[in-house]
Amino acid sequence: MNWVNYPTILEGETVQLIPLEQGHLPELEALAKDKRIWEFYLFDGTDGSLLLMIYHNVSLQREKGVQFPFVIYHKTDNKIIGSTCFLDIQEHHKKLEIGLTWLHPDYWATTVNLECKLLLLEHCFEVLGTVRVQLKTDENNMRSRKAIEKIGGQFEGILRNEMIRDNKTRRNSAFYSVIEEEWSTVKENLTGLLAAKRISS
Repeated sequence: MNWVNYPTILEGETVQLIPLEQGHLPELEALAKDKRIWEFYLFDGTDGSLLLMIYHNVSLQREKGVQFPFVIYHKTDNKIIGSTCFLDIQEHHKKLEIGLTWLHPDYWATTVNLECKLLLLEHCFEVLGTVRVQLKTDENNMRSRKAIEKIGGQFEGILRNEMIRDNKTRRNSAFYSVIEEEWSTVKENLTGLLAAKRISS
């Protein structure tokens, strides 16, 4: 049995994180046509055939227990608005990465990302019993880096030439983590940020 059980559904006030299925792909493909989403990614998700290939590969990795993709479903708007994923799942070392996360720009700077991260991290530390959750992003993606730092991710450094984009350019990646000993503080911070955001929006 895989460490992350299928189907795992994470339920929040605004969103549900639902395991990716083939039936979700047409909606994701249409949603991904906004080029702003992919500025700092390794690939251009506006290319529908490429996006479908990536999600097909991710689904295969789920069967192996190495990755677990979710779609982000907005409960009030009654539609899928993006995707996120558990990556590099290593049960023996009780660690994984949260990544391949993207939202349609209509939902940037809303409660959605905060709630998604709270749901994912709660599942990691309180259900799976992880000791480390990793997050990484393009060195130059300051919006993503600030968001990770805001929720309590600890900066660990820059890995140079860490990845190669589809256009053959090299990416330096900024690495962050939350570890078991920090989780209670991170959860309190995240819960407070989410409550404040709900009041102000």
